[in-house]
Amino acid sequence: MIKNYFKIAIRNLFRNKVYSFINIAGLSIGLAAAMLIMLYTKDEVSYDRFHANQASIYRVTTEWINPDGSVKQADGVTGYFQGPKFKAGVPEIQSFMRLRSDFRNIRQGNEIKGYELLAADANFFSVFSFPLLSGNPKTALMQPNTLVISEQMAERLFKTKDVMGKTIDFVEDNKLVPYQITGVAKKAPQNSSIKFDFLLPLVVGNEEYQNSDNWFNFFLNTFVVLKPHANVVSAETKMKRVYEADAKESIQKMAREFDVKENARYALQPLADMHLSTTFAARNGLSDASNPVFSYILTGIAIFILLIACINFINMTVARSLKRAKEIGIRKVVGGDRKQLIFQFLGESSILCLIAFVLAVFIVQMVLPTFNQLANKSLAFAYLFDIRLISAYVILFAITSLLAGFYPALVLSGYDPVRTLYSRFNLKGKSYLQKTLVVVQFSLASFLIIATMTIYSQFDYLTTKELGYDDKNLVLVDKWLLTHSQSALFINELKKDPDIVEVAPKNAGSWGTIAKVNGDTQIDFAYETVNHVFLPLMKIPVLMGRNFSPDFPSDSTKSVIVNEAFVKKAGWKNPLGQEVNFYNSNDKYTVIGVVKNHHFNSLSQEIGPQLFTMKPGNVYGRVFIKIKPGSEVTSLKHIEKTFKKLFPVNSYDFKFQEAENLKNYESEAKWKQIMLFGAALTICISCIGLFGLATLSAEKRTKEIGIRKVLGASVSSIVQLLSSDFLKLVGLSFIFAFPIAFFAAQKWLENYPYRISINAYIFVITAMVTIAVALLTVGGQAIRAALMNPVKSLKTE
Repeated sequence: MIKNYFKIAIRNLFRNKVYSFINIAGLSIGLAAAMLIMLYTKDEVSYDRFHANQASIYRVTTEWINPDGSVKQADGVTGYFQGPKFKAGVPEIQSFMRLRSDFRNIRQGNEIKGYELLAADANFFSVFSFPLLSGNPKTALMQPNTLVISEQMAERLFKTKDVMGKTIDFVEDNKLVPYQITGVAKKAPQNSSIKFDFLLPLVVGNEEYQNSDNWFNFFLNTFVVLKPHANVVSAETKMKRVYEADAKESIQKMAREFDVKENARYALQPLADMHLSTTFAARNGLSDASNPVFSYILTGIAIFILLIACINFINMTVARSLKRAKEIGIRKVVGGDRKQLIFQFLGESSILCLIAFVLAVFIVQMVLPTFNQLANKSLAFAYLFDIRLISAYVILFAITSLLAGFYPALVLSGYDPVRTLYSRFNLKGKSYLQKTLVVVQFSLASFLIIATMTIYSQFDYLTTKELGYDDKNLVLVDKWLLTHSQSALFINELKKDPDIVEVAPKNAGSWGTIAKVNGDTQIDFAYETVNHVFLPLMKIPVLMGRNFSPDFPSDSTKSVIVNEAFVKKAGWKNPLGQEVNFYNSNDKYTVIGVVKNHHFNSLSQEIGPQLFTMKPGNVYGRVFIKIKPGSEVTSLKHIEKTFKKLFPVNSYDFKFQEAENLKNYESEAKWKQIMLFGAALTICISCIGLFGLATLSAEKRTKEIGIRKVLGASVSSIVQLLSSDFLKLVGLSFIFAFPIAFFAAQKWLENYPYRISINAYIFVITAMVTIAVALLTVGGQAIRAALMNPVKSLKTE
């Protein structure tokens, strides 16, 4: 019998090629989406779990606690002190290891190129499981002026992995200093938060350990390895005691001089929790920080698509059931019972699912490169064959087969054999389940359309909103530790080109510090070092007072300019002439101007206090160069030639400010594409389901259509009759989808301090698109049914 069932299943597949293709295509697309999301999720939760002793490795985190117990700020970075101090005072800690990021210029042939690199304590390879192809992991980072290099970088620089003992020249103080290669590391796994091409020893001078203020410097990651069976809570309690005892004088000094009321609280974060942490950002040497929300969203999309594919299967199978009514009647007459029929139809659905499953694997292989690009991953096809994923696929296959085949099997096996054999059988009834499934389908589709349009609108808002400064035709060139005299020389040389409109230097990166205002009020702010040209070049308006000026020599030593947010936080009504007293300095600076708030960070952050200075002791790190429109080629050549002439041992690179601003929203751009792709798939598969239900409806009403035509009904009236029921279902789906989508969109937009308002047009467009797609899908079947010969229609009974 099993052989017979199999033959009949294959025969039905080939007899109904179009419907078989639709069923298999819908299921395979749903299964492929589910597989891709499972790959993504598996990769996300597997980060940093490959280390041999990952269960014992923790990162030291810092929280600043207000007097009322609330958390003011949380971060995963620490300084030089935390590792050695906690190791010495907490018995549960077996060892510590510090890691920080750095940027260095390296000589590569006749060129100087800049590279991101990591610096770590000597026990790096004892704590983490990064295998060395050559070199001793215990001693590779023991000596200064040594480094470990990745196998990829070895191939790039030396065309071979056999590089032990060779040297690489680093630029230090405008001189070339050779570093000897003491190890070659294998490529870091894809699911590692620590990735490096160059790994240098972390060198800390003795004077750093003598400065108790280093308790309040935060710029690197500190990892600790706990002893077996150590209690984490006990270790954290002892860390608190060590900090309060050792930093007592520094804490009192901060409170006395700068009215710092917050206190630091140190905790231990498991290594495996680091990648998906939303509280403690993975930075300063750690990469690929993610958010579990991404996995939730993708999993939701996969479930939507797979569920809709299963709904389609049910609708299509029931829609074609009339074609097999006699077969079922004959089987029942000759002794087949309902259990056998259910087994047969479940077997047929399993065969279809198996074919769809195999096809889904090929789809995954084809679209994986595109998916990697969208999701910012480097997943390989071989990851599909992980033992855990294979188990998940088997479960997915079984669930899909049952979901897709169980209801049709129940319906088909329940047909009355007498009525089917006398051709007096028709599919009467309200078909509540099928209609409910269509409502569910289009509710999900409408939800995804609204989500996609919301993300599109927010992305458009983020990338087109006025920033408060002019970022057009603005070239950025980085030069670390650029002195004021070097800056002046560089600017003079650049301005010899008539296509260079203006040039202004600024500090590189984001500087921040704290200061006192109004006598004892503490305020933290973004700290910018500029010259008198910077604000005019950026077209940042001065609202009160004046800009820096060469006519006032004291501007560089005694004057500052602040933004509106600084004034608001300081509580000043008349900001001009107010004094700012910097931390660790007895110098007082006078406010000479107030500039309009502008978005010096991305729009995902609210504009905070900002202060500008021309302090001679501060170095620059970036040069802003305004060029004439259309002069990009000649201007960039002049900039590069000038830079290499003045700074021959520094790497040259340039960026456009406009492009840098867009990089702030790469995540939104990726999700915009992912959501569009998911919405398109959902609508496509939903239309397949609607097509199935329209077919079922037309077959149920064949005789009715024939009678109406005989009595003079027009084709258009019959099309309207058949289409109206489905439009009602689509309209009903809006009642469920719109409120849920509105709530979800509002919650997502709350992550942005600057955001769009959800307008009615999003829902109107969604309704129009969904109704239009539904009409096109149903209309074809309705027209086909309306054009049938009424004589043939009336012969169906």
